[in-house]
Amino acid sequence: MKRKIEVDSWMSFSATQTISTQACEFDWRARAGPLGLISANDALKDDGARFDIFALGIIPIARAERSAALIRGELMRYLAELAWAPDAILLNPALRWRAVGEDLLVSAGSGDTAAEVRLSLDENGRIAGAFAPDRPRSASPPNLPTAWRGRFWDYRRHANRWLPFAAEVAWDISGSERVYWQGTIGAWEIHSLPNAGCADRGG
Repeated sequence: MKRKIEVDSWMSFSATQTISTQACEFDWRARAGPLGLISANDALKDDGARFDIFALGIIPIARAERSAALIRGELMRYLAELAWAPDAILLNPALRWRAVGEDLLVSAGSGDTAAEVRLSLDENGRIAGAFAPDRPRSASPPNLPTAWRGRFWDYRRHANRWLPFAAEVAWDISGSERVYWQGTIGAWEIHSLPNAGCADRGG
């Protein structure tokens, strides 16, 4: 992933993510830098959203302001990553669906935190791309609503499901697409939690 969107400087990382299949929730934890000294937690849960970066696990480097814009942006991420939690397509009652041509619009939330993402499908009916025209780039004003997209490929049959094992994410800024995250999946498994199911991926 990029150190900064505007700069062509990349750093390697490792991460695990848990995605709920019955609620719009996820928890992404990553490590980067020498010996993994930099840690990040990007999450959406029933008590709100968070995006925090720490050095040595305890020294705060960055912390997104808790806001409706942060929740909305994280909800868009959840919707865009349904390719990695296909069971949620059927099991999550919070999702609303409608077809637009050959694409699908999936939405969730209400009021200031309502979010919608457009999913494009490949020739096999699998999610190939996700797009939102106005995902907030900042949790605090100005929120900078910006076109945002993700791409998925390298689909493999795993755990009786078709899953993409590679993806990238980009912002469209001033007419220029700027890819800022690329990753591959190292492992994917299902966990049963009390009153919920979740998909766990590592990459």
